[in-house]
Amino acid sequence: MSDALVEIDDLKVHFPIKSGLLFDRTVGYVYAVDGVSLKIKRGETYGLVGESGCGKSTLGRGLLRLVEPTSGGITFDGTDVRALSGERMRLFRRRMQMVFQDPMSSLDPRQSVESLLIEGLKAHGLRTSMHEKLRSTLDSVGLPASALSKYPHEFSGGQRQRIGIARALVLDPELIVADEPVSALDVSIQAQVVNLLDDLQESLGLTYLVIAHDLAVIRHISDTIGVMYLGSLVEEATADQLYERPLHPYTKALLSAVPIPDPLVEDRRERILLAGDLPSPANPPSGCRFRTRCPWSQIRCAEERPELRVFDDSGQRVACHFAEQILSGELRPHEVRAELVRPAGDAAVDAELIPTQGDLPTP
Repeated sequence: MSDALVEIDDLKVHFPIKSGLLFDRTVGYVYAVDGVSLKIKRGETYGLVGESGCGKSTLGRGLLRLVEPTSGGITFDGTDVRALSGERMRLFRRRMQMVFQDPMSSLDPRQSVESLLIEGLKAHGLRTSMHEKLRSTLDSVGLPASALSKYPHEFSGGQRQRIGIARALVLDPELIVADEPVSALDVSIQAQVVNLLDDLQESLGLTYLVIAHDLAVIRHISDTIGVMYLGSLVEEATADQLYERPLHPYTKALLSAVPIPDPLVEDRRERILLAGDLPSPANPPSGCRFRTRCPWSQIRCAEERPELRVFDDSGQRVACHFAEQILSGELRPHEVRAELVRPAGDAAVDAELIPTQGDLPTP
């Protein structure tokens, strides 16, 4: 049996841009996910991090086929997920569940907790001892059985997220995709939900794909971390490796923006400021997607897209042509000059260079 529960191979999710009176003409595509390959081992937590708009949530939804992938392979426990259709796919989804970002909008306000939880059991024909199952599931997420008769608006944000987790757990899944599971919660409640996810993983043997932009949460909960930028995976490493030795310039910039609760260290450390904004996923730069904001970019970066390669014996992977030179200090950073990228469909023109200044969005 393979130690990988999930294998994603060159997955692409492209959304067409329509035009015309009847929106019947395709004039371009939004390259939300553009060639991502990764593996998630059984029983581990894979953390996916990156700034808003990089394609994290679309990758998670594409894995579960909540949005249909354009191309690429998805293998779950040896089964080709993309080859499943109709009833076979519906039944297979019992093994893969999702916890959504906003617990209020993901729960139907007109349904009681009992109705919300029992819906999945009925859909999959699991009608035996349903009420017993509901009570035990609520107990596992720290809610009393009396919550069954209540409605979502009667709970706090943290309690609603526990209901969302219970809804995923009630079908006894093997994989849970948690899309920003704590970003809508207060900081004090975030720790409780993260600890709950840890406890459930240990007791039930769950595998997680956790999508987040909070690097502190990702470090605490993840075994392996993947960093996404503009639809692509630019670095992958264990949590300790990534924080001790970031290799990709984008990862370095993300980590340099994380505040350190020590004023002496905070004052002395170097901050990496990225120029410009995130390019449009409908018209990404040629070559390396990050080159328009990278202080170490070279001519090769514009001509050749870097592959996600194994860096050394540690198994850390990075998609950068010059990761070795940057790490050793052989390649020095330079001032970034951003290209004026024309919208897709415009006539080809020479790129005009203008100096830009900007700061990294808060992770």
